[in-house]
Amino acid sequence: MEPLDKSFEERLQEIEAYLDLLDAFQRQVQTGPPTIGGATITSQQQKILYSSVYLQLYNLVEATATWCTDAVAAAAANGGRWKPGDLSAELRREWVRVTARTHTDLNYEHRLQTAVDFFSWIIDDKSVGLWGIEKGGGGNWDDSELERIAERLGVAFNISDAVMTNAKRHIRDDMSTLKLVKFLRNKLAHGSLSFTECGENVTVADLRNLTNWAADYLREVIKLFQNFIDTFGFLQPAARPAGGPR
Repeated sequence: MEPLDKSFEERLQEIEAYLDLLDAFQRQVQTGPPTIGGATITSQQQKILYSSVYLQLYNLVEATATWCTDAVAAAAANGGRWKPGDLSAELRREWVRVTARTHTDLNYEHRLQTAVDFFSWIIDDKSVGLWGIEKGGGGNWDDSELERIAERLGVAFNISDAVMTNAKRHIRDDMSTLKLVKFLRNKLAHGSLSFTECGENVTVADLRNLTNWAADYLREVIKLFQNFIDTFGFLQPAARPAGGPR
């Protein structure tokens, strides 16, 4: 399985490359209006460019949630190595939720067929098989949601004090780093805030700080999930392979 941090660092590099571009524009402002190919970049256009960082950061937050939950589900499946009874109580609950479709509205025929299929799976003592964790949280991913999904899956959420302090510090209107990113992304996505308004009174330094604080927090989240997988935390203690982490 590809390490979780590889995809994360590649996606983060895209944001950092974009911030480098914004830095170049800001340096040009010191000697006059920035230009591209002879065309002047207006103040309004700069604000629009600045506001796009919030969209990119939110994309990174939700992608992190997806990578982590998908990796746990893939580890539990592992080519048919594990059976439902091998899974930890938390992961078994998630597997039942998906396989038995307990949180899906079904008509009576589909409910019966799902029950029969699930019963057959247990009776035949099949392995976990391919599945996906229903992570929820669509459009609302922030630090609280990441902590919620970790707790749901049984991942110990131990973030270092310095990183947690930066992630939880109030940036604007009593909102922390990831909560501000989520708030502004949703305002932009739903049309209740224009890109120009979103980029008002923001500097590239502000955006870099926000990016660094978010990235440090997300890196530690990824490490927690990677360790959970590497130490077979998704299995009951008795089912974990001898010899410790893989």
